[in-house]
Amino acid sequence: MARTLSSGLLTEITANQLHPFVAVEIFFPKYTTRIWGGYGTIRINSQDFLGVGTLGAISSVNETTQTQASGLTLSLSGIPSDLLAVAMAEQYQGNIVNIYFGCLNEDHSVIESPINIFSGRIDVMSLSEGKESSTLTITVESRLIDLEKPRLRRYTAEDQKIDFADDKGLDFVASIQETQIQWGS
Repeated sequence: MARTLSSGLLTEITANQLHPFVAVEIFFPKYTTRIWGGYGTIRINSQDFLGVGTLGAISSVNETTQTQASGLTLSLSGIPSDLLAVAMAEQYQGNIVNIYFGCLNEDHSVIESPINIFSGRIDVMSLSEGKESSTLTITVESRLIDLEKPRLRRYTAEDQKIDFADDKGLDFVASIQETQIQWGS
């Protein structure tokens, strides 16, 4: 996927010193979690992202020129226990996850327009608790994975009314199935 970098971000990544960051945004039904791998709070797209220190690990983001679904795995550590409890209690499967890459300047401010390097949906989420810290592992699939799901729709009157409640076109299919039609004289 082609991405256009802002002039500020392009200048920063070609400079002698680079202060990169990765931020993760996870949408749950009742709230949204926004965290990044640093300290303090930063703003991306007018939203506050909470610094959790060491974010954990993100598997490589694979992109191809072919239309195929690819996913990644997030291992988030250092997350406050109250957020972990809420995350595990929520319905998570299918929720949207965005991963951003950006750079900070010397004043610890976000340089304009961090890029969204991956957007997908949560597939599996698991928690492994240790003595000192807990790690939340999230498997995220590309939205293209939906292309591989079978569509379980039928050409029936009931199915047609799901999308078009007043449509009566398929109501008569059963009655005309065995009908003999004479063409011509």
